Amino acid sequence: MKINRYLAILVFLGSAAWIATGEFASVGSAADSETEPGVEAAAPAPETQDEAANQLQTVGVAVIPQIEHARSVKISGVTEADKETTLTARTGGIIDELTVKQGDHVTEGQVVARIAPEGRVAAVRSAEQALEQARSEAEAAKKLVEQGTLPTLQGDAAMSALRAAESQLETAKAEVEKLEVIAPYDGVIDVLQVEDGAAVNSGTPVATLIALDPIIGVGEVNESDLGIVRVGEEAELRLVTGNTVTGTVRYVSRAAQAATRTYTVEVEVPNPDLSVPAGMTTEVILRGDPVLSTPVPRSVVALNSDGELGVRTVDDDDVVQFHPIDIVDDSTGALILGGIPEGARVIVAGQNFVGDGAKVKPVEADAETIERLVEEATAGES
Repeated sequence: MKINRYLAILVFLGSAAWIATGEFASVGSAADSETEPGVEAAAPAPETQDEAANQLQTVGVAVIPQIEHARSVKISGVTEADKETTLTARTGGIIDELTVKQGDHVTEGQVVARIAPEGRVAAVRSAEQALEQARSEAEAAKKLVEQGTLPTLQGDAAMSALRAAESQLETAKAEVEKLEVIAPYDGVIDVLQVEDGAAVNSGTPVATLIALDPIIGVGEVNESDLGIVRVGEEAELRLVTGNTVTGTVRYVSRAAQAATRTYTVEVEVPNPDLSVPAGMTTEVILRGDPVLSTPVPRSVVALNSDGELGVRTVDDDDVVQFHPIDIVDDSTGALILGGIPEGARVIVAGQNFVGDGAKVKPVEADAETIERLVEEATAGES
């Protein structure tokens, strides 16, 4: 029992001495650590700048030269003749001669058809003879009145007969003149409604005459686009055949169509060779004042998180920025946009894989690509 008591005392004293030293490095996982006590673990080595750049999204960018481009409005339309008239018979009778055929060109004053006289020429000769007799009687009566051998009343009656004879001659000549159907202006005989030998009455349609020089392009412009359309401004007609002709706006309606709220616009185009017919489907292109614009491929346009249409650019810190756009024109080769800052680096490849505010790795597009964009946009104006 004494020995056990002594052993317990020795164990107690040894434990107290060990605790007093504060040395616990040999306990648990601390013994397996390679780090010396009191020294913090070293931080991992930072990546190099090249390694960080390689992890950024690569995008193609281009500084696209801006151009002066006139805003355009394109509307559906149709070509119409400058003038269209139905030539009618001015008196009744039989068509004695047709001097033209359908499609013939005629000039102002040219005879299109003649109606058989049927005694009208003889009526003129008779009226001429009656006029000569009335004139002679009036002269004789005037002399007798002056001599006092004929009452003044009989002299006045002779003068009235003379005036009546003159009127009858004019009427007879007018009937002869009505026998001819005459073109009132230069044009084309589009339709002939009668044949030789046909009987006509006064007012019967004989032919349809149209004037095709100039040719008129007619369309309806929306009220929102009415502000850029002005009389006298240049405009174009892109025909269904693919040809484009240039003219000027000659008329803009000041009252909207009740059903569509659109305004009628007429574009006058020279057509000396009559190559553009009436009734052809056409696209009427109206142009406003030129504005500073940027030609870009259609694929460049993107939507932001708010659903706005625009393009993405890269700033000097290689951070993506979004710019809402205004479509100035949709040319054959590219979109012509307003709202892009001058000198901006536009993302032309990869714009749909980056978000606004993201840092990217921009790669400049080659000069040939940029030049092609401008050429395509410029070519699209014509």
